[in-house]
Amino acid sequence: QAWCIFIFCFNLWLNESFASWIEYLCVDHCFPEYDIWTQFVSADYTRAQELDALDNSHPIEVSVGHPSEVDEIFDAISYSKGASVIRMLHDYIGDKDFKKGMYMYLTKFQQKNAATEDLWESLENASGKPIAAVMNTWTKQMGFPLIYVEAEQVEEDRLLRLSQKKFCAGGSYVGEDCPQWMLFNSTYWISLQLNLGTVGFYRTQYSSAMLESLLPGIRDPPLPPVDRLGLQNDLFSLARAGNISTVEVLKVMEAFVNEPNYTVWSDLSCNLGILSTLLSHTDFYEEIQEFVKDVFSPIGERLGWDPKPGEGHLDALLRGLVLGKLGKAGHKATLEEARRRFKDHVEGKQILSADLRSPVYLTVLKRGDGTTLDIMLKLHKQADMQEEKNRIERVLGATLLPDLIQKVLTFALSEEVRPQDTVSVIGGVAGGSKHGRKAAWKFIKDNWEELYNRYQGGFLISRLIKLSVEGFAVDKMAGEVKAFFESHPAPSAERTIQQCCENILLNAAWLKRDAESIHQYLLQRKVSPPTV
Repeated sequence: QAWCIFIFCFNLWLNESFASWIEYLCVDHCFPEYDIWTQFVSADYTRAQELDALDNSHPIEVSVGHPSEVDEIFDAISYSKGASVIRMLHDYIGDKDFKKGMYMYLTKFQQKNAATEDLWESLENASGKPIAAVMNTWTKQMGFPLIYVEAEQVEEDRLLRLSQKKFCAGGSYVGEDCPQWMLFNSTYWISLQLNLGTVGFYRTQYSSAMLESLLPGIRDPPLPPVDRLGLQNDLFSLARAGNISTVEVLKVMEAFVNEPNYTVWSDLSCNLGILSTLLSHTDFYEEIQEFVKDVFSPIGERLGWDPKPGEGHLDALLRGLVLGKLGKAGHKATLEEARRRFKDHVEGKQILSADLRSPVYLTVLKRGDGTTLDIMLKLHKQADMQEEKNRIERVLGATLLPDLIQKVLTFALSEEVRPQDTVSVIGGVAGGSKHGRKAAWKFIKDNWEELYNRYQGGFLISRLIKLSVEGFAVDKMAGEVKAFFESHPAPSAERTIQQCCENILLNAAWLKRDAESIHQYLLQRKVSPPTV
């Protein structure tokens, strides 16, 4: 029986990744106006690449040596990387042959067991392409490539020179054998546009000249949203890994001020949030908040606070995202309007729409006092719908005052919060501020026995650990986290702990490498603001 479980888990990715991929395919078929594949790139593709760039990642097809390891493979590799690879495979084969191959596979193995190799064989027979040879490079080895692109003009043709190497979160790959993906030589000359639709599961690094030529496609967007998102996300990841300067990414981010797409803004917002967390370890944190306000203010002014005729659901999501980002950064006009609307909401004069509640709650808590927090906790207690309770729980960590941070952490373990939601409250505190991060980690250590008894053996223990420590950027914290879990073992979260320690060291290296140049750039912007 145990052997059957291990064989099933080895092929688990196929079941989970197909489910993750096909839900997007169905939505795109029924509602093409949702632009769902751009959301996929932001929610799944980039999330998988972030994890798979670590030394402590794992292949999609991974062996399970003990039942305690099973929970750890229910992660972004099995789900999100798997779905991304299936999406890439579908694009490589073509829809017609993909359907034909799936029909052959399902017909042949109906009411039978099947493995990954059986699917590759069916798709290979349907398409005539070397599916197994290609896909094994993506599923049986961890990681993914970085494609470096240079351009050269040869008579009337513009050729692109592609070079590949493994992309690593810590920079250059130092392994003895360099993995290869699909391109079995290290260098090729082609005359094609690269990774159209951000379908290929790899990062792309353009030469400086090529990148400069792409910027007009961001400022006045002829590039599709998914490609604008992919370009920005690749650059940000390259900066984190030390392949390029973070200042280069900030300059590109400034070009997005005319961006209309919600998902592109969402990904950019997430990356600026990561950078803000990193710079909270410095004494120039407020400068990066000024940068955030400069980037988000134009779109905030265009959207306003109230919906306009003809807007869709993505416009409502964008409004909430932008107002929340501006409020968190301390944008004066946003703060004043949020306080006014919050007061009217609490007094029952004008109830906030669901789309505006999170950004308003976040903004008033970020700059609020004990009275503000008490009002939020009262709203939580009075809420009839769990959706509203969760909405409030997710923003409680925004409070900045040390005594209020401790009050929120105590609330997280109270009977007012469902056990499965406690993790979100503690994680919100850790991600809310520098003081919150330290307080949340101490709270976890002080209450570890209770927390571990609640969540041991499940995915929530891994999530709790990740949310609580991933924002640190000091070398010694990696040692502290490692030492704590050596004396307080959490077997089902072992890989997560290794990944967290690796990320802390990567954050510390990033900060040492780029902090001074970022600071100088932000100071220079005050003297000579960029023209868009």
